[in-house]
Amino acid sequence: MIDLHTHSTASDGTDSPAQVMKAAAAAGLAVVALTDHDTTSGWDEAAHAAAEAGIALVRGMEISARALVGERHVSVHILSYLHDPAHAGLRVELDRTREARETRAEKMVELLAEDYPITWDDVLAQTEPGTTIGRPHLADALVAAGVVTDRDEAFATMLHPGTRYYVRHYAPEALEVVRLVRDAGGVPVFAHPGADGRGRIVPDATIAELAGAGLAGLEVDHRDHDEDARRRLAGLAAEHGLLVTGSSDYHGRGKVNLIGECTTTPESLAEIERQGTLPVLRGARS
Repeated sequence: MIDLHTHSTASDGTDSPAQVMKAAAAAGLAVVALTDHDTTSGWDEAAHAAAEAGIALVRGMEISARALVGERHVSVHILSYLHDPAHAGLRVELDRTREARETRAEKMVELLAEDYPITWDDVLAQTEPGTTIGRPHLADALVAAGVVTDRDEAFATMLHPGTRYYVRHYAPEALEVVRLVRDAGGVPVFAHPGADGRGRIVPDATIAELAGAGLAGLEVDHRDHDEDARRRLAGLAAEHGLLVTGSSDYHGRGKVNLIGECTTTPESLAEIERQGTLPVLRGARS
């Protein structure tokens, strides 16, 4: 089995990169991708742990982006697989995004502190050194303070767009992200493009435009997609010659998603590896 979308403590997961690899092996996966938000800082630890666990590792990342739909921007995420992490253009955008995320998080804490017992130090206490800080860490601080019971409650009541505590942050245009990933030798795949429960999703025309810019695939099989969404996305993938992937979007205790609950075919993985710059790191069992 192949799961191409997981998160660790390098971003907003609750398992370390090594623990993600152990969880993948325990679930019977042969291949897993580590795709933390806007960072590759977990790759080295994951590589060592994957080798020890005897599974294959696809080195990846989930990049925050946005797409203009009408007169408004819609938040989208682009998974990048097997790219060169030293590519200058991509690194500039990632550095800018991470800095904007942290500045945004600090502003949100200032607003939350007007009504709840939370400080920036409380947020830092929920992270590891080098973590890409985001709203899930604010949620964890609120849980630790006894304000809410879990991340879901924090997002439902005070961290979602529309509340007075929410602050937007910089994200590059999705078309530019796709081009940068390709320039870096990576393989860009649109993460959970039909997850309308998270907010607005892009129309079919946007997916066509991204395909024209070099998008390689669509993450079709995902917990946040119902059967209608999966059929629509599979049809779009066929229409535009895109790969189809399936993934868990595992976050450890941060989400209910179970590692390996949605998977990718060996054929799609082989095409991703063919298009990418880096190799898949294969362990003994894989």
